[in-house]
Amino acid sequence: MDDTPDSLAGDSVTAETLARALRDGASVSVLDLRDRDEFEAWGVDAAGVTARQVPHVEFVAAGVTGDPLDPLPDDLADPVVVVCARGAASDDVAATLREHGRRAVNLVGGTAAYAETLLATDLPAPTGVTVRQYQRPASGCLSYLVAVGGDLGAEGGDSGDTEADGDAVVVDPLRAFVDRYRGDAAGLGVEVRTVVDTHVHADHVSGVPALAAATGATPAVPAGATERGLDATPETRLLEDGDTVAVGDRTLRVRHTPGHTHEHVALVGLEHLFSGDALFTTSVGRPDLEAGAGEPARDLAAAAYDSLHDRLLAVPDHTVLAPGHAADVANTRDGAFTARVGDLGFDLLSLSRGAFVDAVSAELPPRPSNFSEIVATNLGRRSMDDDHAFEAELGPNNCAVAGD
Repeated sequence: MDDTPDSLAGDSVTAETLARALRDGASVSVLDLRDRDEFEAWGVDAAGVTARQVPHVEFVAAGVTGDPLDPLPDDLADPVVVVCARGAASDDVAATLREHGRRAVNLVGGTAAYAETLLATDLPAPTGVTVRQYQRPASGCLSYLVAVGGDLGAEGGDSGDTEADGDAVVVDPLRAFVDRYRGDAAGLGVEVRTVVDTHVHADHVSGVPALAAATGATPAVPAGATERGLDATPETRLLEDGDTVAVGDRTLRVRHTPGHTHEHVALVGLEHLFSGDALFTTSVGRPDLEAGAGEPARDLAAAAYDSLHDRLLAVPDHTVLAPGHAADVANTRDGAFTARVGDLGFDLLSLSRGAFVDAVSAELPPRPSNFSEIVATNLGRRSMDDDHAFEAELGPNNCAVAGD
């Protein structure tokens, strides 16, 4: 392929390197050796990916009885990135393909390593402020570390002896990456003071309780979450419309933005809009994840329209939208999933209220995998161990009305 990056020129590629290449828009052929159900649940995906599933056993059989290249689909152009669950079977198949004249690259660590990948990009921010966006390619989830003071510009990671002289807020953290947020805060020389969820998530297990416990930070959730059954601890701060969240000597203001869920809030400040799942760069949050298996919640769709036009789009045009999701890992601007609010122009934003409600209530994609179980976990009604949670939240972003 003409636009194949140099990072795919060798015999193997790490998950992080592959994720960065896809984020930069690379066109990649992926040969997935996992079982069909695993492949259909989730995998390496992006706008530039052509992925095909062929069970490993077919290549083993072909090597014994016939042409080792016979199971390889004809539409996979070189280089072919070969993946499996852990990277061992794919390493063997990639080597065989190379022996027979194909350019084949093994994904080191397999899809397990890809699932553990969390990229980070610092967004443009005012002087003295760091806004770090975390991107999980395997699910499209985005989270944020907002820091004031400290050792600004540090690469992140646990600095060991660094003494914190700044403060930070973490927004919508994932439980699977609590140690990463802690390490990056230490590397920046800041102390995490508050950990915020913008809403009760349906696609990933919240990291708010674990990160708050690990850092001594105050957990903060929308006040309306208790109406959905959240059993908040005495230490939990319940965020109301108009409240402020301190970050050093700066503040983020809370705006109640119902629509995706009843309790949903956004945070505005430091020239950013942390919109959670209310507003994405090319779509809006779906309104049916609180509902059961029946009709989408039209009342929430109407609330979403009001939140968009009265609260979210009312911020200054230069405000940087920092959403909670991205559907396609290649849909970036300079390596980040952001947009200036004044530049947003997708069709849903121009509809009348009635047309908007009709549009966001019709032809919704499948709900996120395991969403009922994840919601119950985030409300505290059930528990999920780390391994189960890690697997349950993998898959495409289905929190949007349409692909972000």
